[in-house]
Amino acid sequence: MLSSSFALATTAGRSIPRLATRALATAAPEHRPPIDLHGIHARYANAAYVAASKAGALDAVESELLAIQKTASTNSTFSSFLENPLISRVDKEATVMDMLGGGKVTPVTLNLMTTLAGNARLNETSKIVDTYVKLMKARRGEVEAVIISADKLSKAQTDAIASAMKGQVGEGKKVVLSAKVDPSIIGGLQIQIGDKFLDLSVSSRIDALGRTVV
Repeated sequence: MLSSSFALATTAGRSIPRLATRALATAAPEHRPPIDLHGIHARYANAAYVAASKAGALDAVESELLAIQKTASTNSTFSSFLENPLISRVDKEATVMDMLGGGKVTPVTLNLMTTLAGNARLNETSKIVDTYVKLMKARRGEVEAVIISADKLSKAQTDAIASAMKGQVGEGKKVVLSAKVDPSIIGGLQIQIGDKFLDLSVSSRIDALGRTVV
């Protein structure tokens, strides 16, 4: 039986799970998502979060969804199955049950994937997974930070920047740092912490100088 978070009317042309919204609104505080996210992907991710929290399976569901996402990015056959609009919803549901049923994944993950199949939303799987992971990172107090530099940074440099960032993210938060190399910035750094962006690159200074000269 499908979890009430995902239960849907078994009619053609299913819409977004209406009961998922109701389940979210009535969920006890300890089961509610840690941040408010909206939109089609959030509707499914929020419902999965509430169901997983109630089942004590938040981490397990995250691992399973990330594994599904990885398979979709590396296996062309599986990716085509998710994307193909010509496969009927009934056939997609049956295939998902065959792939993931029988205890291969938690009931929450199975319910989510079969619901996506029945709603012709399997092509949105990766974005829904990203949204669920965003909820989990918020739960763990993680703040994503990206450092873009012209040359690869040493571990000592990266550690020093990560330490400096801690004071910018608030008490009890953990900086999850990733680094990218972009020679076009010439020198300096570009730093993104959450939704904040700081451009300390040489290229940006040259651009600013050019605008003042013109």
